[in-house]
Amino acid sequence: MLLNVSYNNKAVTKKIEEEVGKPFTLKERWAMNGIGSPKLIITETSIEIRNLLILDSNRDVCNIEMRPNGIIIGFRSLLETYALIIPYYKLSIYKGQASVYSIYRDQYFIKVASDTKAVQKFFKKIMDYKADNAPTSIEDL
Repeated sequence: MLLNVSYNNKAVTKKIEEEVGKPFTLKERWAMNGIGSPKLIITETSIEIRNLLILDSNRDVCNIEMRPNGIIIGFRSLLETYALIIPYYKLSIYKGQASVYSIYRDQYFIKVASDTKAVQKFFKKIMDYKADNAPTSIEDL
């Protein structure tokens, strides 16, 4: 689900929390050594996201936040902030050639360059957390 999260809207916050859960507590974040990714350079996206990113001439970057039941990929276009909400049971991550990670949810996808060890370590953290803790289907939620 692709949402505009620029404004503090209770309905949008509720949708996000239903999909991926409430944010981790400070204690949980500390135990996990952080839940956010470094800045990721977007190399390719699905058409819906591309249409938002081409509105300005800034460099296309995003970041990822881990939640108990999924991830949130955030990016900016013009003066708006958008989020791609992906529950773990719909999340697919592939590592391609030249250290490019592809992140998929249904018809949406984002490909990001992973030029540092920190990015590779973060994607490993996501996959490990998904394997250990996440529900495997909507019935498990």
